[in-house]
Amino acid sequence: MSDSSLSTFLAMGGYAAYVWPAYGVFFVVLLIDWLAPQIRRRRVLRDLRGRMARQDARKDRANRNSTAAT
Repeated sequence: MSDSSLSTFLAMGGYAAYVWPAYGVFFVVLLIDWLAPQIRRRRVLRDLRGRMARQDARKDRANRNSTAAT
């Protein structure tokens, strides 16, 4: 591929100002679409761990209160 054919390709027949930003927006959206579920999964797992820890602490307190009352 010669230098002039590469520049012709990159110019996209005069539409480069429209084509290349469209590619950029596409790849940004693709990246966000790939990252969003991973971030959401981490948040959900963190919330579930917190809920389980609070539930275990509540059970431990209930067990200590019931054994102390007897």
